[in-house]
Amino acid sequence: DWSSDVCSSDLDAAQRDDRIRCGLWVSPKRTDAERNAKALALAGEPGVAALKTSFLLGGHPSDPACKPQLEQIFATAREHGLVVHIHTSPGAASDIDQVGQLVEEYAGPDGVPIHLVHLGGGMSGHMKLIGGRLFDWIERGFQVYTDTSWTIGFAPAWLVREIERRGVGHDRILFATDAPWGDFEGEYARLKAAAGDGALADAFFHENFSALYG
Repeated sequence: DWSSDVCSSDLDAAQRDDRIRCGLWVSPKRTDAERNAKALALAGEPGVAALKTSFLLGGHPSDPACKPQLEQIFATAREHGLVVHIHTSPGAASDIDQVGQLVEEYAGPDGVPIHLVHLGGGMSGHMKLIGGRLFDWIERGFQVYTDTSWTIGFAPAWLVREIERRGVGHDRILFATDAPWGDFEGEYARLKAAAGDGALADAFFHENFSALYG
């Protein structure tokens, strides 16, 4: 819901409790330009940490009709030091093959931090993202992050092995859950089992969030 009442309620919560961060929903669709303007007007408010967008409801990263809204979203994020959340899921416009275009265009060494939600999204997304692409971006200096919500069983263990093998990425992974649609207990247990009890677990569960979102 993009209503100003809901935005104000979420923002009020973030401003009352420093454990809470507010993310503003924005859309890549040309038809949502007016709604975007209202949401982005709140970008400079205390407590706002991210702009979140998705292509599930329409639009495409390479569609010229989406370019003006995407440019405005990333320009606003840069101006206010915000992270851009991008939903990932297998296939169609949310596939990592597609949203990866936005990483290449906007998250370079001097770019805007991009948080790829759901670790690439599903089995194919996990394989594409942690099978190399994430670590390649990091080694090129890109400001790219991801989280472990909706991860399939093999992914956390594979992720940890790749971090150890490549020597990068420990500071780019955040534990997250998609509650109430996700499986908090399972998501937590899988990542905890893979990360152990040391510095890597501290980074995933605490430190990386604090570093990225304050």
